[in-house]
Amino acid sequence: MNNNNDINELIAEPDMEQVDSRCDASAGNGGDLCDLWHPEESPQTLSRVEVEEQLFQQGRITSEQMEEARSIHNRSPRKRLGQILLEMGAVQEADLLACIAEQYDLPFIRLTADMIDDKAFELLDRNFLESHNVVPLGIENNKLVVALTDPTNVFLLDEIQRKAKKSLLVKVASTEDIKKVLSGLNEDADEELFDDILQDVGTEEVEIVNTEEEDISNLEQAAGDSPVIKFVNYVMLKAVQDGASDIHIEPSEKHLKVRFRIDGILFELMSPPHHMHAAIVSRIKIMANLDIAERRLPQDGRVSVKLHKRKVDMRVSTLPTSHGEKVVIRILDVGRAQLKLKDLGMEADTLEILDHQVHRPHGIILVTGPTGSGKSTTLYAALQTMDMQRLNISTVEDPVEYEVDGITQVQVHDKIGMSFSSALRSLLRQDPDVIMVGEIRDGETARIAIQASLTGHLVLSTLHTNDAPSSITRMINIGIESYLIAASTNAVLAQRLVRRICKNCIGPYEAQAEHAGFMEMYGFSSQNMFCGKGCEQCRYTGFQGRVGLYELLTIDDTYRDIITKSPTVSELRRICKERGTVTLRDDGFRKVQAGLTTIDEVMRVTESTV
Repeated sequence: MNNNNDINELIAEPDMEQVDSRCDASAGNGGDLCDLWHPEESPQTLSRVEVEEQLFQQGRITSEQMEEARSIHNRSPRKRLGQILLEMGAVQEADLLACIAEQYDLPFIRLTADMIDDKAFELLDRNFLESHNVVPLGIENNKLVVALTDPTNVFLLDEIQRKAKKSLLVKVASTEDIKKVLSGLNEDADEELFDDILQDVGTEEVEIVNTEEEDISNLEQAAGDSPVIKFVNYVMLKAVQDGASDIHIEPSEKHLKVRFRIDGILFELMSPPHHMHAAIVSRIKIMANLDIAERRLPQDGRVSVKLHKRKVDMRVSTLPTSHGEKVVIRILDVGRAQLKLKDLGMEADTLEILDHQVHRPHGIILVTGPTGSGKSTTLYAALQTMDMQRLNISTVEDPVEYEVDGITQVQVHDKIGMSFSSALRSLLRQDPDVIMVGEIRDGETARIAIQASLTGHLVLSTLHTNDAPSSITRMINIGIESYLIAASTNAVLAQRLVRRICKNCIGPYEAQAEHAGFMEMYGFSSQNMFCGKGCEQCRYTGFQGRVGLYELLTIDDTYRDIITKSPTVSELRRICKERGTVTLRDDGFRKVQAGLTTIDEVMRVTESTV
């Protein structure tokens, strides 16, 4: 059986002499063990063998199975005979539980959802019920009736009694039945939440910008139904209100899940009815001007919406899976593109040096880090510091994430030959002063960018490397001559994003010995540490918002001589540390001491940089 591991140890009543001795020992402490729940009428205790013999007498197991189970039990005496029989596949869980229930003079039931009383169910937390295989059935004579798989677990029964603040009447049910009923109740709860959403959200709360109306087919009619429109509106509104960066709509065989990525971490919002999946996806496709009839190929689109008179751009991506199309929506809040460099959380000295670099007339500035580390936000913040009236600023992006007035933005289209390199080559004929290249992906793009920087242009771009020194060696590895890199590169900024401690529930805590050792190894004190305790405002995570960690490598004449010799990344890292470069981890520990984030967060995002 698949549910064998979920069953608590199914045994006969424990040795009462041991229990009595424990009660006597605890008498000085108020006799706590004696206060635990016990059946109102303790039946005559039966030995473990009697469970096995009872199953044999009922024809549930054979004599050969009995002997085999006893043989295994002799070799593994800590295992219960009932568990051994289950693992052998000799007996069904329901048959075993029925025998145990009979021994304890308790009823064994085949549990169904209609047996549950809502008032009784609300007395215990749903997570507790699922983790302990317990279902409250009702209240009789001011006693809570519960169904569970292990009537011998007196500690569990005592905890149920304490949580519900009622005496118990116990019934026995199989793990399979309990899980099935709890799963069904979860779906019912999601449907109730879904109905509440449809009542609270209007169809007019999300206005699509620049979307042409199309003829409506059967699928489009489903997508145009009021409940579907309301639900999609709710998800988009909720995502923007919660500060989510992405919306994930994920189908499985029987369930549909909606998740938000908030501060870099995915959180499940709800599970709408599975039968609405096709209509929800079609509604999103209509909003993004995608082909709703094509469900076998991935599609990408974009939609601009107004949420409470606030314009938000969303990038839509669909992907066919074995259970239907998965949809991911990237939320491109225009407000993020208007951030200034000073708002990104840089140290004063780093900010001053970087601000000087972005105002130089020519050269390359690289921003490096993994996907989702805020590189585009940093580049847009750098562009915001420039004089757009005097300068011709152009970008080549894939895709154009934020539309900024005063900047010429070019979208890459690889399918028609409009690659980064070809777009950049054409852009150089447009008399630009500043060029932002979304990403240097290959040697050709890198070579054109370097030639542009050497001919009097300031070039800003990104790379996917772990730290600042790795960016230099990456350029060498993709075929760029080291002397060109040395001559053209002005600065490399590596960055990461860490979650910021929630200001509403921040409090002091004592660092673990291991963490304190890390701090001291890097020359920082482990005293006066802070963390978030968890509150409703931060969804009980202890974090709200994010702050950047930065490692700025400024290329001076000394570094140019070193780069010309094509050093390895380990050599370059060693030289950077010897010359006093503040690493990502150093900057992270500074922010830990400032009470902005935690050691765990810093270690999590900087692990690959060491």
